[in-house]
Amino acid sequence: MKSNVRIIALLVLLSALFLGACGAAAPTFVEPAATEAAVMAEESFPQSAVDEAARQEGSGSSAALPADAVFNTGADSPAASTTHMIIKSGEIKLLVEDSDTAIDRATQVVGDAGGYIISSRVWYQPYIDGENYKYATITIGVPVQQFERTLSRLRGLAVQVLDETASGEDVTDQFVDLQSQLTNLEATRERIKSFLADAKSVDEALRINQELSNIESQIEQIKGQMNYLQDRSAFSTITINFEPVLPEILPTPTPTPQPEDPWKPGKTFEKAKESLIHSYQGIWEFLTWVFVAVLPVIAPPIFLAWLLWKLFTRTPKKPTQP
Repeated sequence: MKSNVRIIALLVLLSALFLGACGAAAPTFVEPAATEAAVMAEESFPQSAVDEAARQEGSGSSAALPADAVFNTGADSPAASTTHMIIKSGEIKLLVEDSDTAIDRATQVVGDAGGYIISSRVWYQPYIDGENYKYATITIGVPVQQFERTLSRLRGLAVQVLDETASGEDVTDQFVDLQSQLTNLEATRERIKSFLADAKSVDEALRINQELSNIESQIEQIKGQMNYLQDRSAFSTITINFEPVLPEILPTPTPTPQPEDPWKPGKTFEKAKESLIHSYQGIWEFLTWVFVAVLPVIAPPIFLAWLLWKLFTRTPKKPTQP
């Protein structure tokens, strides 16, 4: 009896060992369709794309785009339009030979660059020679891609560049903030629209509609600011100042001081003699004019007046006593 139990136990042990060896050596069964789909998926999506998708899913974002990218609003796809938005502006002061010619050539430069004239001012200033000279200030807008080339061509119009400044303002962060605000407001608008559809009364619908109007007004304001930033970054402004070449003022020659002559008694005597002669000549000429030209004219009237005065002032003679 004991021998039979031992034989049965040995057979059970051998069976268990055999089944375990068969299970370890048996290949894993995979469905052909599943294997082919996995291979196609691996070919269509590289490992980098899979890793990028895993990072996006982990961060909770719907698309992996650069943090500093700027996007067009209202587009079907969130494709980045540009990396940075720079508002460029410049000012240049030119010394030109002829103001009219320089203004005409500058206008041609603006037209060739595809720009436009924003404002212009012309005035005249007199110079020391009495002639008026023409000055001008023109503000232009040119595409941002033509900014440096336009400045280079404007330098060629001048005899000398008196002053030049250029600056740029990065408004990328401001534009991205406006985009975020716009996205949030649009999402809020859609939720308010859903509330409006579920309104139970007229008063509730009116209140929801008023809130919807406020949200849409904010959306329009933000879109206006975004359009302004896009336009300003697409076109740069340049202010051109024209100054004519003025004639050179020659310095007035200063008289050279003459050295003083030493004292000469003989020369002093000659000057005194000449002065005395001129004095006698003057006295003689004066007396000649008095006796020849003046006295004959005024003497008869004076004599006649004296006679009349004597005639009327004469007193009658008194009779003599016997």
